[in-house]
Amino acid sequence: MKVIVTGASGQFGSAAAERLLKQMDPANLILLSRTPAKLSRFAEAGADVRQADFDDPENLPKAMQGGQRMLLISTARVGSRVPQHANAIRAAVEAGVGHIIYTSIIAADEEANPAIVKTEHRATEKLIEASGAHWTFLRDSQYAEAIATAMAIPALVSGSKPDNCGAGQVAFVSRDDCVATAACILTGTDHENKAYTLTGPDLLTIPEALAMVSRLSGKPIRVEAVSDDAMFAYFDTLGIARHASDVVPDGPIPWSSDDMVTFGQAIREGFFAKRTDHVERITGQKPKSLEAVLKENMHLWPD
Repeated sequence: MKVIVTGASGQFGSAAAERLLKQMDPANLILLSRTPAKLSRFAEAGADVRQADFDDPENLPKAMQGGQRMLLISTARVGSRVPQHANAIRAAVEAGVGHIIYTSIIAADEEANPAIVKTEHRATEKLIEASGAHWTFLRDSQYAEAIATAMAIPALVSGSKPDNCGAGQVAFVSRDDCVATAACILTGTDHENKAYTLTGPDLLTIPEALAMVSRLSGKPIRVEAVSDDAMFAYFDTLGIARHASDVVPDGPIPWSSDDMVTFGQAIREGFFAKRTDHVERITGQKPKSLEAVLKENMHLWPD
């Protein structure tokens, strides 16, 4: 069974490649990247490293030739995902890929979910469902690593964090656990045409998560509950584009503030308040707690 991993030079992709090298014959692992030079260590280990760019659809079928299962890792930039994913899905089917595993988001199939990112993920899921290939959707909750780094570090620096998530709960999931689940599905059986919601073990609010950061760091963090409009104003002060159409291609921040504000709204309205045992059932290992992930990343926090 030949397995393709897209975006293999990214965080999720490289972690998946590392794990798959231990679970399968490296000769059966096809790694795709816009920058294949970054994957030299995998090539040296015997993996088949190929150049692939989702914005260059003509060359994609050749890059995917020989693959039977593909891990389609969602691209980063809001507003560009669906056309990029559409190119990848068409090319995969043309190349003979029979099963596409896609990294989606929790509650992607719930129409009332206000998160803009949900719209793009569900649109991609529908393209895969209509492609003729078997599918598996990994609907990940919010990454615990995002709390441990992107949220914790600026909160520790400033001592405060505006937040529009209210009392909404999230079972933060470690990226490592999502990677492990993807690898097991790529190398396992009986996962065709199923959607798995992947979560961590504990339902927590954002204030509770930051209280944990405060306790571990010994530094105070004040969480200020604000409206959606106030969150937009906060992101404006950081120079973040309001809409996806205004995001600078390949710039330092691939997200728009309407993406992040509606993400917070979705948490506030309960769309992330889900806890499942899918990680443990698929991988055989209990998922990491948020506290464990925070402790793993404390070395990155300011003194």
